[in-house]
Amino acid sequence: MDYLDEEIIAQAAAKGGVSPGDVADAERRRSLLSRVLSELGSGHGAAEAWAVTGIAPPVGSDERSPALLQSLIVDVVNEVAGKGDIVIGAHGASFALAGRPDVLRVHIAASSETRARRLVESADLTSKEAGKRIRESDGSRADYLRRFFGIESELPTHYDLVVNTDIMSYEEAAELIALAAR
Repeated sequence: MDYLDEEIIAQAAAKGGVSPGDVADAERRRSLLSRVLSELGSGHGAAEAWAVTGIAPPVGSDERSPALLQSLIVDVVNEVAGKGDIVIGAHGASFALAGRPDVLRVHIAASSETRARRLVESADLTSKEAGKRIRESDGSRADYLRRFFGIESELPTHYDLVVNTDIMSYEEAAELIALAAR
């Protein structure tokens, strides 16, 4: 069984003839100003909007539009899922593949405290730094799901299996997921 994460970005970029950086940037949380400028730059009045802001539009902005990049990611997720025996990490795969009977959509969860403690242990961060990273990561995930899939609030019912790793080890979680995937 293969695990794909960053390969999804590379395949979507190749499929769309854009750089992997452009695809990865489309998934990242962007500031309100960045999103507004991007949307202004993709509209019919782009020249006027960009003139008002004093910033030149990006070259080739049409082929790097968030909607096109999202469709590339969703297409690749569906293509690789169709091959079977694959684990896809991230990229909203659970939402892109919703409704498919041949897919097990899994969400691995843990409390903010547990996640922060793990970051302190693995990344040599202070508790304060780890807490900040967790909040930023959670905010980015919520923003991504809202922008790309219209999900206002992520729910356990969006998944077939939710595994809480606050007290369950990674090995136990993996065994449970493998059992459910059979």
